Amino acid sequence: MISRSLGPEFGGSIGLIFAFANAVGVSMYVVGFAETVVDLLKNSAIMVDEMNDIRIIGCITIVLLLGISVAGMEWEAKAQIILLVILLVAIVNVFVGTVIPATNEKKAQGFFNYRSKIFLENFTPAFRDSETFFSVFAIFFPAATGILAGANISGDLRDAQAALPKGTLLAILITGLTYLAMALSATVVRDATGNSSSIINHTTPVICNGSTAVACELGYDFSSCEVEKCKFGLMNNFQVMTLVSGFGPLIIAGTFSATLSSALASLVSAPKVFQALCKDNIYRALHFFAKGHGKNNEPIRGYVLTFIISVAFILIGDLNTIAPIISNFFLASYALINFSCFHASYAKSPGWRPAYKYYNMWLSLMGALLCCVVMFVINWWAALLTYGIEFLLYIYVTVKKPDVNWGSSTQAVTFVSAVSNALSLSGVEDHVKNFRPQILALTGSTRSRPALLDLAHSFSKNYGLCITCEVFVGPRSETVDEMNNAMEKNQLWLKNKKRKAFYAAVACDNFREGAESLLQASGLGRMKPNTLMIGFKKNWRTAGAEAVQSYVGILHDAFDFEYGTAMLRVNQGLDVSHIVEAEGLYDIVFSCILARQRDKAVIMSVCGSPPPQVAKMNEKLVEASLQFKKKQPKGTIDVWWLFDDGGLTLLLPYILTTRKKWKDCKMRIFMAGQPGRSDLDKEEMKGLLKKFRINCSDINVFDDLHIKPRSESLKELQEMIEPFRLHEGSKDADQIRALQKEQPWKVTDKELSDIYCLNNTTKLNPVLKEQCLTYLFTLLTPCRSMPIARKETISDFLYMAWLDILTKDLPPTLLIRGNHKSVLTFYS
Repeated sequence: MISRSLGPEFGGSIGLIFAFANAVGVSMYVVGFAETVVDLLKNSAIMVDEMNDIRIIGCITIVLLLGISVAGMEWEAKAQIILLVILLVAIVNVFVGTVIPATNEKKAQGFFNYRSKIFLENFTPAFRDSETFFSVFAIFFPAATGILAGANISGDLRDAQAALPKGTLLAILITGLTYLAMALSATVVRDATGNSSSIINHTTPVICNGSTAVACELGYDFSSCEVEKCKFGLMNNFQVMTLVSGFGPLIIAGTFSATLSSALASLVSAPKVFQALCKDNIYRALHFFAKGHGKNNEPIRGYVLTFIISVAFILIGDLNTIAPIISNFFLASYALINFSCFHASYAKSPGWRPAYKYYNMWLSLMGALLCCVVMFVINWWAALLTYGIEFLLYIYVTVKKPDVNWGSSTQAVTFVSAVSNALSLSGVEDHVKNFRPQILALTGSTRSRPALLDLAHSFSKNYGLCITCEVFVGPRSETVDEMNNAMEKNQLWLKNKKRKAFYAAVACDNFREGAESLLQASGLGRMKPNTLMIGFKKNWRTAGAEAVQSYVGILHDAFDFEYGTAMLRVNQGLDVSHIVEAEGLYDIVFSCILARQRDKAVIMSVCGSPPPQVAKMNEKLVEASLQFKKKQPKGTIDVWWLFDDGGLTLLLPYILTTRKKWKDCKMRIFMAGQPGRSDLDKEEMKGLLKKFRINCSDINVFDDLHIKPRSESLKELQEMIEPFRLHEGSKDADQIRALQKEQPWKVTDKELSDIYCLNNTTKLNPVLKEQCLTYLFTLLTPCRSMPIARKETISDFLYMAWLDILTKDLPPTLLIRGNHKSVLTFYS
């Protein structure tokens, strides 16, 4: 996760440390188990001495655990369930024991059942010798490092996305409550002699101070513990839970269960993390450990390496020495995991879509800083050593430059900075996870199609590339001066309007050649457009064959150059260039319209009577051109996802909902389904959107789009294309070939005979209208998968009629078509 977020340099260095921490964790839990065994046997069956016995028992134990782990996840899971049952029974046993009346023997050892005075005495901190809060914290902290046990084996989970949040949060809640319930002791005093003669007989005066004062009030004199160290009480007896419980041997079994369960989890986690690191081939010398075995790709080589590391630390034999080492490594790992989440949010990459409702980037940053601070407080030189090792590993990866490119958030931030500063950059944003739309908008002059520019800017905002383009058609000698003047004028307009966009212009003999040049040459390095935005050619019926062929040809060129394409249609039209020709007139109209929206009375006082030019203007056109400039009212963005184009049809509407202007708009998903299985299709779509972490307010499935459309709809389509038909009729083959050669752009009878797609399109338009009428008072911006005409199969005029009949009389509609390269991912 860190590699994909912060890059291989960070991920590689912390990955090694995290895998190493898990391996050392195995030794800590095994040593804890061995200490318990030796403590039970120290009075009867010592082999050498306590320290060496811990080492011997620890080595034997890890060999057995390794056998279970190598056997596979099925055996490991069964073992974990058995250990969990034992552990739960042991925990219940502790709480049952606290309410069983204490015997005199237990009282002599410091156990008095629940007493408020004991709770108040134990609640305040007390340390011995060189102990501090953070030295105790360092020893206890590994008890909380199981938080990533689920994430470490996420590849073996059936539904990791659903299971990990629930499992992890429930584990934190349950273990947190259990730890608190056991740590907040109200039953055992801190010091006790264990001697039954410590009972106060009230004949001899006893003076008790400090931690023994509470015991005096309960009838026991433990004042000798103030002078010399006692063997019993919370501060001295490591087996105090056995004393408190109802049945002591169950606590021993619970201790065995807890230590062996944690050791087994770490023994499974460490090799899998190490294998994942080696598979990335960040450190080529370690690629040997990437190989897996069996159907589950078990990292046998990783198990052997983890075994060797664990045995080395088991030979230390002291739990309190091993625990701070692990705390340091895990804190470093958690610091970078938290920072990864913050950094991905800060980069505002569309691929980072946290599904957790209460996620906050600043909380992640605070967690990262807290981990770093605690590391230095626990042991400053160990913290410096840890970060020193990370730094050396970071430098190694940086120098070696592994051949990987995951589109990290570091690259995303670099990319955003490059866009903001108009700098060139190579090798960024090359992965689906960090895909963001880089827009090439064919707007003409920056002021000619404001609605198209505003919508394009909403997609790119300040975090992506937006280029507004113009093609000057004509001989270069006649157009170059005009083009050069427009460059400075339009870029200045963008700057004054605070639009983070660039203006580009070319001079060519025809419009298509100019657009083709822009598609190929715009941008620099990897910082180049990937999505073409174009307005719908509303006048296609009167524009002439050459203009229509050029327009449709540009769409084909975009797909040839692997661009995604978005076509915007607004009923009133997009082009306001005839208004802009009168310098300043557009701004006057804009001011008047805004005034009318605020207060109708203002118009009379500010705007006065409109001049003749404004009176002739199409006011509706101007209002429509401004609709994406203002904050959008509460409403819906309807997404008609009819086929998979790589996910662009879903991603673009989602990006809109993340912008301030569109934050009150919700997504509705419409899709085509199979007859009789609408409910199943709907559930499948819900599951897919959940995996993509995309929220929508509603999902609608239509299973009747295959039905033949109404005759009125087909008649409308036929009337639309009538002027552009070839009308072969009863003509012979030679006459037909002559007509096709003379007018190749005309629609043939053969094309019309295969009208399956046209039927779907004609059928869909009334459905779109019906949905718009259902939400009459809401903003509706249908974003629909764009149908594509195959080259030399469907004529250009038939294709334009196809698009026209689909989007006719609808609210602002954006037809989207990806280039079939995935822009959505299940993973961040």
